[in-house]
Amino acid sequence: MRFHRRQLLRTLSFAFGSSFLLSRDRLGTAAQTGAQPMTSPPATGAVVRNGVATGAEMEKVTGIGGLFFRAHDPKALASWYQQHLGVSLTPSSEGEHAWEQEAGPTAFTPFPETTKYFGDANKVWMVNFRVRDLDKMAAQLRTAGIEIKVDPESYPGIGRFARLHDPEGNPIELWQPA
Repeated sequence: MRFHRRQLLRTLSFAFGSSFLLSRDRLGTAAQTGAQPMTSPPATGAVVRNGVATGAEMEKVTGIGGLFFRAHDPKALASWYQQHLGVSLTPSSEGEHAWEQEAGPTAFTPFPETTKYFGDANKVWMVNFRVRDLDKMAAQLRTAGIEIKVDPESYPGIGRFARLHDPEGNPIELWQPA
């Protein structure tokens, strides 16, 4: 697991620390070699907005509006996420409010089909939640009888991580940003 995390962290640090959007090939090279990829300056006349150089201004998504996945027992699993991680359920009637996450970076990273980073090879997704205090969250989960493994290493400029699984075995990573 440690090799894959380091690979992801290098990619994230290059991506978030870069002044231009890098192509998938350049990010892949960065993740495999650990070398900062070379970027070309934007072409003359190119529009540069939010660090992305394009020939014309591009419309982009503004964030993730939902995470949808199959579950053996959707009601029980939704209740578990609400009770233990504070993720409120999708409103089902007027007056209820959707869960709102705090602003912050979001990693969007497709992994190879053969990755071992998620653990069980039958799991095709993993969610990473940002937390303010990883130690307090880990203690809260342990008190509730939930097994959680905190990575003892703190990654400079990135933060700290912990891993747990929901009742259906889906991998969850907690991240306390640096």
